[in-house]
Amino acid sequence: MPRIVDVARRAGVSTATVSRALNGKPVRPELLAAVTAAAAELGYTPDRTARSLRRRSSDVVALVLPDVENPFFTAVARGVEDVAQAHGVSVVLCNTDDDAAKEARYLAVAQDENMAGVVIAAASGRPALAPLLARDRAVVAVDRAVADDVDLVTFDNVALGRAATQGLLARGFRRIACVTGPAATSTAVERAQGWRDALADAGLPAPDDLLVRSDFRVAGAHDAAVALLDREPRPDAVVATNNLGGVGVLRALAERGVPVAASARAADGVPAGAAAEGAGSGDVAGCGVAIVGDLPFATSSTDGVLFVPLDPRDLGAAAARMLMERIRGLDVPARRVVQRVAALA
Repeated sequence: MPRIVDVARRAGVSTATVSRALNGKPVRPELLAAVTAAAAELGYTPDRTARSLRRRSSDVVALVLPDVENPFFTAVARGVEDVAQAHGVSVVLCNTDDDAAKEARYLAVAQDENMAGVVIAAASGRPALAPLLARDRAVVAVDRAVADDVDLVTFDNVALGRAATQGLLARGFRRIACVTGPAATSTAVERAQGWRDALADAGLPAPDDLLVRSDFRVAGAHDAAVALLDREPRPDAVVATNNLGGVGVLRALAERGVPVAASARAADGVPAGAAAEGAGSGDVAGCGVAIVGDLPFATSSTDGVLFVPLDPRDLGAAAARMLMERIRGLDVPARRVVQRVAALA
């Protein structure tokens, strides 16, 4: 028998749009016509039992996160739980390790256990949400955008990358590198775009060899920073686009004996990015560092580090409020809420 995903594919729309159209909810006329035609061509009949599940769903929601050990996502979880508890809803925490297959299994459990909804920071831009959406379950994406037509709450990631880079430019740095996350993660892509934009605004190039992707974890960012320090000429500053990446960058600098420089002139007047001729190890040129987020822990001094602060707990709370609204019947097109950038620290 044809499935809702078959109708969506034939109509060229998302499964969420098919669900809204076939359940009499507001959609654009041209989309309604496309869905109706596709359903007729395929002989698709909505599953009335599935449509009734929402009214019988439990007072439990799933929170699907890529790394619960990362204090950023711990704070997101706290924000989600605060709001959910206030609404009498329990939260099941699911850690995916940024593994799409593990994530899909958790989403299947959320469906099988008839959970009322899901808040997800997805491992990729295309998580397996179609079965949940086909059953009219509430889904809110947090921090990371997804291809599905669902509510999203995120930071202004381009602005975050731009702010971090502009802060280093204001301190006189010019050859600024960027350590970011995987290309499949919207957060990593958008913050790297902010880095590019800030350099372009300053009339400076953003060469590919100064953009290094890691896995948004300490070890990956450490290796990325080591690779940058081995470049000739090496960068005079680095933007780390997340908190654990910042720890990795600082760890690499400490291992190499490279001090953090608060400006484009390192200690004792040595230009940052270029060691003084005949200078001793204590005169090694410094490197500027800007980090998006707050450090969960530090392995060396953070003096001179520029921080772009975030409020992940508020991000989680906003996502949970949107989810509660959906669970309680709010019927509006998918919303996108963008948290603005705070002042540099």
